[in-house]
Amino acid sequence: MSQGPIRPPHRADRPHRVVVLALPGVIPFELGIPQRIFGRARGAAKERLYTVVTCTAGAPGPVPTDADFAILVEHGAEALATADTVVVPASYELGPVYEEGVLTEELAAALARVRTGTRMVSICTGGFVLAAAGLLDGRPATTHWASAARFQRLFPRVAVDPDVLFIDDGDLLTSAGVAAGIDLCLHIVRRDHGAAVANEVARRTVVPPHRDGGQAQYIRRPVPEPRAATTTAARAWALTRLHEPIRLRDMAERESMSVRTFTRRFREEAGVSPGQWLLRQRIERARQLLESTDLSVDQVARDAGFGTAQSMRQHLQAALGVPPTVYRRTFRATASWAARLGATS
Repeated sequence: MSQGPIRPPHRADRPHRVVVLALPGVIPFELGIPQRIFGRARGAAKERLYTVVTCTAGAPGPVPTDADFAILVEHGAEALATADTVVVPASYELGPVYEEGVLTEELAAALARVRTGTRMVSICTGGFVLAAAGLLDGRPATTHWASAARFQRLFPRVAVDPDVLFIDDGDLLTSAGVAAGIDLCLHIVRRDHGAAVANEVARRTVVPPHRDGGQAQYIRRPVPEPRAATTTAARAWALTRLHEPIRLRDMAERESMSVRTFTRRFREEAGVSPGQWLLRQRIERARQLLESTDLSVDQVARDAGFGTAQSMRQHLQAALGVPPTVYRRTFRATASWAARLGATS
């Protein structure tokens, strides 16, 4: 996560004006995040620190969402010219923006109204709009992990980081999907007005003021199925022995191959080297044990084949962005909440 220069809101004589651009197909949850976070921020005298306005890219009126209802937006694109910060939430109907990386004429005209120096923010795939406008060229950015590959392909001049929750590059800020928009908006409040204000907003919203790690901890990475099953037996054998030391030579012998031939075939079929595959399987095993058991971190490390807690901690930190204890706390809390919900439903 990059940290841009800290700066105060644009004007000291009025609340900072946030304009949220509602595009057709907008996701209601993400559309509501700016109002929920910025709209709750208060100063020492309980004064509002932000004004939040929602607008369309054209004339005021109904805007379809990705849900079974539309929203009535009272402000048109002219509101963008009044913004200190513009927020673009995700939409499932971005059309040529998502498919080809180009703006529609209406959207280009709307963004042309934004004043120079205005802070630009995107939530999830809203980053495609900023990138299509050329604002992210040569800059770091993120988006939902599931759209990161397309994002990078359409906009090769953008430095895409698919693992972080958000990126602050000064006047351009982008977030990953859904709840990461909350993380980013809280970060902006913290940047503008300090931790005490942001923490109070977080308490009122009943969310953590800061989340550890990035998107990597939420991504399942199954190993690709091989096209030609010539190393399948070795992989199946290894999966039953993750808690033991596994040598490349042992895997090759299971298939009656030389180490060199086995390594080549393995990479062709699985898309990664045997060592990388084993590490992924051990990380997945550790994740499963941390989520579903009460085993100590030391025992999880042994059962997953890392040997020591320190080794597992290093590998999980590198792969997921969080240490084992934080990962367990996050996902065990989620499972407990889901269980309580199911018991009352």
